[in-house]
Formats: sequence, structure tokens, C-alpha cells
Amino acid sequence: QVQLVESGGGLVQPGGSLRLSCAASGFMFGAYVMNWYRQAPTKQRELVASITSSSSTYYPDSVKGRFTISRDNAKNTVYLQMNNLKPEDTAVYSCNTALRGIPYWGKGTLVTVSS
Repeated sequence: QVQLVESGGGLVQPGGSLRLSCAASGFMFGAYVMNWYRQAPTKQRELVASITSSSSTYYPDSVKGRFTISRDNAKNTVYLQMNNLKPEDTAVYSCNTALRGIPYWGKGTLVTVSS
């Protein structure tokens, strides 16, 4: 079955960096769009990065220039490099894909940006 497992979260100071990973299994990873979302307490879930099968990317203005999504199809893994982190980036980060219109989610990894 489809599995998405995130890792790499943790506590980081403002201005610091983290790289998140999402290991995928159970589907033809290279053929699908992969997304990173985040959800902070009391806020709605927000899309922070997308990458297509041809590695075209999308970022909202809130993270553009600071976050970079990439994928390694040989490792069935999608990454999120986060630089110049801000306290408002604190959230649970989850990876996502959709197969035949059905969304799949990992359990998420917590990123806390605090001094």
C-alpha cells in the first residue's frame, strides 16, 4: 500500500536551516506530483511546495526564495530544504500525493523555530 514517511524535523533557531525527507513506497513514485504541506496550531493546512514528475516546482510567496523542493526518483524520496527559517514556519510538515484522485498523507514531522 501507499506509504509516505517524513523525517528531519526538529528544533532550530531563527535563521537556521533544516532538510526534511519523505520516503515513499507502494506506487510509481517518479510518475506523480509530490507536495509538502504544513499546519501550525490553530491555522489551516498550507501548501508550501510542489514538484512535478518532470521536476517543475511551485512555491507560495510565503516561502519562495527560502524553501527548495527536490526529488530523487532512484530513492523514491522527496526533500524540502528550508533556509532562513522564521518562527512563523513552526508547524507540522507533511508530504502528500494523489493517486487517481485519492490523497495520501504521511504522519508529518514537527519543525519548531525558536530561540
